[in-house]
Amino acid sequence: MTKQITYYSIIVILIIGLFGAGGLVLEEFKTGEGCPKLMHVPMCLVVFICFVIPLIAHLLKKWNVLYFLFTGLAGSIALVASIMQFIGHAECPKTASGTPMCYYSLVLFSSLILLKIYHLKNNNLK
Repeated sequence: MTKQITYYSIIVILIIGLFGAGGLVLEEFKTGEGCPKLMHVPMCLVVFICFVIPLIAHLLKKWNVLYFLFTGLAGSIALVASIMQFIGHAECPKTASGTPMCYYSLVLFSSLILLKIYHLKNNNLK
């Protein structure tokens, strides 16, 4: 039962992330101002890809290395962006309520990493 709850929780979080990042990617393609860029690469597109690859790996129940590589990459981006936002050196896109989205990304990717570790350990016990 716990295996299923963890498995589907990961899927729900990945889908929430896809919608959040996907909205920014669409805005970026429409206006060119949807998200910050690093060397002309929109970071929201990188984060979107970092939700897609882990979703595919999780659904196929393989490629755990790719899952952790991409969630770790995006989690690192979110951590750096959150710190820079907090100290005033960067500006993350904000939700309608004014909360920087990089904070939410940090929580989502941290949750995805911890849940996957728990899920894999739980599967190896049975």
